[in-house]
Amino acid sequence: MIKVLVTDDEPLIRAGIRMILASADDIDVVGEAANGREAVQRAQAGRVDVVLLDLQMPVMDGLTALAELRRTVPETNVLVLTTFGEQRNVLRTLAEGSAGFLLKDSAPAELIGAVRAAAAGDAYLSPAATRHVVNSLASGQNVLRAEQARRRLEALSAREGEVLALLGEGLSNADAGQRLHMSEATVKTYVSRILAKLGCENRVQAALLARDAGLGV
Repeated sequence: MIKVLVTDDEPLIRAGIRMILASADDIDVVGEAANGREAVQRAQAGRVDVVLLDLQMPVMDGLTALAELRRTVPETNVLVLTTFGEQRNVLRTLAEGSAGFLLKDSAPAELIGAVRAAAAGDAYLSPAATRHVVNSLASGQNVLRAEQARRRLEALSAREGEVLALLGEGLSNADAGQRLHMSEATVKTYVSRILAKLGCENRVQAALLARDAGLGV
């Protein structure tokens, strides 16, 4: 039997979760807790395979309780159960060592499946939470790309940076010259220098690099 501790500050939520899990013949709800401190104390007091843990609770919030559970009873797997609006905490709970992230509006079958996965030591993310993780990772990659682009641009002079910014806006040499009060030939010379310093083959590559670095936006 999978021994589960249900933690939520709302009695009706706890009752609903207990009812759902009771329908599974391999899951036994061995206790309930109304806040993070109670969850930690009950998990420490007796064998619990999975702690279902809400994030927003009084006395001790879910993130603090998660860290304490992982420190004191590492053999117990923690499955975070929360609302859609708190998905910003997905990556943080995973970093703290949770076994997964489940939304409170999930279907009963998904809840049961998530508990079984957590008990088996597998990670479980609801589909909505998975999308959030993917988007966050993509955002992180964008930040990294921007930082790398800015470092490459450090090789440019201030004036070359101004010209590159206009390339990032998609301006032609003639239009860039008008903006900077230069002749088209002078802008062309600057562009050649920029491409050489940045190791770009053409102005399109340079423009993309400018955009990555936040120039011309």
